[in-house]
Amino acid sequence: MTPLPGMAPADGRSGMPRYELRAKSLGPDNLELEVWQAPSSGTQHIKRPVRIAGLRGRNLALVEHRVLRRLAKAGVRLGGLNDGPKKYPLDEDLALNLGLLFRVLAPMRSRKNMRQVTDGIEAMGREEAAYWLGMAMHRKYPRRVLMALRYLLIDPKA
Repeated sequence: MTPLPGMAPADGRSGMPRYELRAKSLGPDNLELEVWQAPSSGTQHIKRPVRIAGLRGRNLALVEHRVLRRLAKAGVRLGGLNDGPKKYPLDEDLALNLGLLFRVLAPMRSRKNMRQVTDGIEAMGREEAAYWLGMAMHRKYPRRVLMALRYLLIDPKA
């Protein structure tokens, strides 16, 4: 598989971290998307793939069109999921942003708040998304970090 422009080669010889999107169909109109970090020479502490985040069901359905549009821009076309799960390489920026989006949206229920949070995360730069995702992944109480991010992104007056 040839890498997309700006991505590390599939064999991991580059010093860059490697990410992949795992997609599978759970039934008609029911998709599950997960972001994973794969081992590479740039991340020698990772010996096997690490799950960053995932989203499915109702919460994914609310933002699915946005996620699919961003994936299509990156050259990822989801298809043939009825044959079984598929893996697609992701560049680091998109992986960080999607990973953060999936982690933040997973426990949410309010459609209005989910829209505001999605808008805020899509507007984030690489460094800000990496900061929040790192905090959510490596803190003792990651739910507190995610709640703080939700609190910052939701406008109470809207």
